[in-house]
Parts: sequence; structure tokens; C-alpha cells
Amino acid sequence: MIRLRPVLVLLVIGALAAGVWWWRVGRGPEVTVVAPSRGTAAEIVYATGSVEPVLWAKVGPIVRGRIIERCRCEGSEVKAGQVLARLDDREARHTQRELIARRDQAQRELDRQLELRSHGVASPQALERAQTELRQIEALIAAQGERIENYRLVSPMDGTVLREDGEVGEVVDTNTVLYRVGQPHPLRLVAEVNEEDIPRVKRGQVTLIRADAFPERTLEGKVDDITPAGDPVAKTFRVYVGLPENTPLKIGMSVEANIVAQEKANALLVPTEAIVGGAVFVVENGVAVRRKVETGIKGTRAVEIVSGITEGDRVVSPVPSRFAGGRVRASEKPQEPAK
Repeated sequence: MIRLRPVLVLLVIGALAAGVWWWRVGRGPEVTVVAPSRGTAAEIVYATGSVEPVLWAKVGPIVRGRIIERCRCEGSEVKAGQVLARLDDREARHTQRELIARRDQAQRELDRQLELRSHGVASPQALERAQTELRQIEALIAAQGERIENYRLVSPMDGTVLREDGEVGEVVDTNTVLYRVGQPHPLRLVAEVNEEDIPRVKRGQVTLIRADAFPERTLEGKVDDITPAGDPVAKTFRVYVGLPENTPLKIGMSVEANIVAQEKANALLVPTEAIVGGAVFVVENGVAVRRKVETGIKGTRAVEIVSGITEGDRVVSPVPSRFAGGRVRASEKPQEPAK
């Protein structure tokens, strides 16, 4: 009997080890399963952009110069041609006065040549040179007058000064925008869409808009237009989304946009992480079996299932790494209808 005791101990240890192995391994890994649900499937095209008026323009200097006067009219109504700011044009006016003096001298020379011509002592060539010189100087004076006008910044349209930048004494260059003038309404969203997504974007599509300023509100717009040519560097196309008259969005706000490319009600949906390689794992009687499915609209959180499973199935979600099916320990979590 004494010799059998070690054998019995080994048998007990082996049974315990087998029980532990069965408890941990034999029953399979623990997975969560969900039931396919019915909901609205929506194919979304993501974009980012900013809000701007439909009618507006940037106003900047044509020449480099120092600001000597500004209207301080931000938020005020202005008329087309109204002066918004002036740059220092003293040097240009000195040049204009010099040209005027040269014109007066050329005029006197022409008068002298005409007088000599009337007495028959001036040559036709001398008279022609005097006339040409006067015309050239007059053309220079006209051109200089146009240059002097460039030192004035005027409103290009009737509208509101939406923004005013720059201070008196500041030197500004030709690439500086000092004023933004336009109509505060209507507004639109100018969004950038990746070139691989642009074939799915069409005029009239509903666009869901999210802005940090209104985190609890879902705002909407509609695609009005799509720029014909894309940006080959950024690989994006510009999409214009019209906003309703009562939109709370303000000019210049940056937003995120979800353009609804297509939508289908009462679709059978499963979470995106439940699909691996065009198939799902369905759990039946504690065993996970791989089943091919045909998918439809693909969203960021859910995918439409056209065929392959039914509402009564239980699908592994998420699918563990390197999962190949087999016996599993399944725990079910509720799956809400997703859009």
C-alpha cells in the first residue's frame, strides 16, 4: 500500500492539471459576440474646411508702402470704390511733379517750333520731334497718375468690412491682405476632399458638419459645387457646401464635414472590427465558425451585410489577433443600431 501512494499522488496531480488545462485551454479563448442589428447604413466622405461668405474679396496693396491712413471701419458697411486705407505716396507724387515740369518745357518747345514753322524757318523734323516728346511725357504723366492711385486701397464691392488688419506706420508688401470685404450672408463651407474620395461626391448630397464651437449640435448643409481641377500637390479637390440661412456658424470657423455619399435604411449591420478578410466568425454551440459574407455600405463603425448571416446569428467582435475559430467561451454584448 505504501508503494502505491506516490502513484495515487501523481494521478491526483495529473487530474488536477487536466482540469486546469480544460478550464483554461480546452474550453477555448474568451471572445465577445454581438447580434447583427438593423439600422441606417451611410457611406461617408470625410472632409475638413472653413466657413466663408459666398460673395467676398480680399483687399491688399498693389505696391509696397507704409500705411499712413486707415478707415478703422471693421464691421461697417462700405460702398464700391470707397477708400479703406492709404499708403505713403510722396515719392510717387514727386515723380509726377517732375514729369509735369518736363511736359511744360516740352509744350514751350513745341510752341516755339510752331512759331518758327509759321515763319518758314523750322524744319518739319524738328517740329515732329517736339510733338513726339510732348506726347511721350503726357503718356508718362498718365501712367504715373495710375501708379499714385495704387497707393489707395478701395473697396471692390458694396458690402461689410469683415476684417481689417494693419496699423498706421506699418510697411506692407504686395502679398499682404489688409481687408476682407463681402456680404455676411449667405455663407458656405469650403471643404477639401481627398482625390480618391471625390468620385463619390455629387451635387445635392447632405453634409453633416461638426464644429468645436457647437459640440452638442449636428449642423447640416448641401453640396453646391465641386471645383473641376484638383490640387496635384495636396491631392485634394475643393467642395463648396451651402449652409442654411439660420446657421450658427461664423465666418472663418474651421469645421469637419461628413458628406453622405449614399444611405440605406433598415440595413443589417455588424461592427467593422467583426469582419476579417471578407468573413465573420459565427459562434454556434460554443464553436466559432468562419463564414464568408457579402458586404454593402462600409462606414467607420459598422458595415452593411448583404448576405451570409442573419439577425439570429452571434458574431465575434472584435476578432482576436490570429484567430482561426474553434471552441470559444463567448460573452454577449448588446449591439445598438448604428449609422
